[in-house]
Amino acid sequence: MYKKEKKSWLKHLDFTILDMACLQVALMIAYVMRLGWHLPYANEPYERLAIVMLLIDICVVFFFEPYTGILRRGHFQEANASITFCTIIFAGILAFEVATKQTEVYSRQIIFAYWIISIGLVFAERLVLKHIILKRMENEKNLSVMILLTTTEYAKEVLREFENLQYRDFVVAGVIVVDQNLKGARICGVPVVANADDCYEYLRTNVVDEVFINGNTRESSQALANELLEMGLTVHFNLVHMNSLAPNKTVAKYGNYLVLTSSMKIASPRQIFAKRLMDIVGSLIGLVFCGVAFLIFAPMIKKQSPGPVFFSQERVGRNGRKFKLYKFRSMSVDAEQQKASLMEKNEMSGYMFKMEDDPRVFPVGKFMRKYSIDELPQFLQVLKGDMSLVGTRPPTVEEFEQYQMHHRARLGIKPGITGMWQVSGRSDIKDFEEVVALDTHYISQWSIGLDFKILAKTLQVVILGKGSK
Repeated sequence: MYKKEKKSWLKHLDFTILDMACLQVALMIAYVMRLGWHLPYANEPYERLAIVMLLIDICVVFFFEPYTGILRRGHFQEANASITFCTIIFAGILAFEVATKQTEVYSRQIIFAYWIISIGLVFAERLVLKHIILKRMENEKNLSVMILLTTTEYAKEVLREFENLQYRDFVVAGVIVVDQNLKGARICGVPVVANADDCYEYLRTNVVDEVFINGNTRESSQALANELLEMGLTVHFNLVHMNSLAPNKTVAKYGNYLVLTSSMKIASPRQIFAKRLMDIVGSLIGLVFCGVAFLIFAPMIKKQSPGPVFFSQERVGRNGRKFKLYKFRSMSVDAEQQKASLMEKNEMSGYMFKMEDDPRVFPVGKFMRKYSIDELPQFLQVLKGDMSLVGTRPPTVEEFEQYQMHHRARLGIKPGITGMWQVSGRSDIKDFEEVVALDTHYISQWSIGLDFKILAKTLQVVILGKGSK
């Protein structure tokens, strides 16, 4: 029998439960420090707060996935993660108080003391639990016994790769080399325990839980795996060796084919759900601001530059899909026709056009562009699903047709109203390759937490009027 690795939040259920316990303990300590030796659960408002705190914690675990890579984090990384986790919970509590108009019901001293105490408790609890887990993993009694069955060519490569696995639930007890008789030798410190002639006898008479097959042809590996399965062993055979360019991978079934799927970023269903939910809520709020902006700026646009209030243009979205993008018009009606004569003044190196003091922009248009007011109609595209709040900026059809192969990577996600390029000083970036690098970094490192950080920075950029086009 083989114990399959836990998926999703179940994988770190221990951390989830202990974090919840630490948050409750932090509330109790803060309450006692302020009001004396009484439990907060005897006070109805604080009992309600404790329940709300648990619900907020569940939402944070579901949407932000705070335990991803937790065993690989160092102390500094864990401190940062603990501060972020507890601060999000704290912000959720403040939002609850404001939304329910109960800011006067709860003591600010208790709430702020809870925040500080919770950070210390969660950080200490995680360090202790990680220490226990790692000690348990180091104890070979708790590890599965694995035998590597391979050829001389691949033996060192596989063993060295296994050595570099910081956390593993198996120990390689021996190597079976099938193309040479190396029995009795050692490879990377691991003994060669058998060859092709006596491998079955060794596996039959020794303690073996799992066999890892690498180096044979697919046909021979499948045949060998079938025979080992009849012996009751767990068998792994290598489908393909993934390099650093394809770190995200998953095994899927298409018909009767078992395939290894790889992409720049593989998102879970709940991550996709969370991003779409954020887009819907954000776009509905954004469309309210768009309506207000229309009432204010539409007459100004008409007066300064007679013509339509909105500008529409065909853009290229996710993986080449085309859609109509809408903005408040900030340029003269014949702006596209004038663009050809201005190309020699293009400040961007590559397949984007950017020009400071663009003569096609009329006065109120400059103001709208400075504070990104012209972008507000794009919330309609977000609501429709053509765009997202955060993503990569969609190129024009003309720009897309000039793309080189590696430029297409920036289209691997839905285009966004804002993105990493926009909050990284877009006024100062003159090279299109830098834009591509920022966009591909965003896609490969994407998370809901990263989207929230970009949205927060976007608000700062918009309010200060920095980095405008």
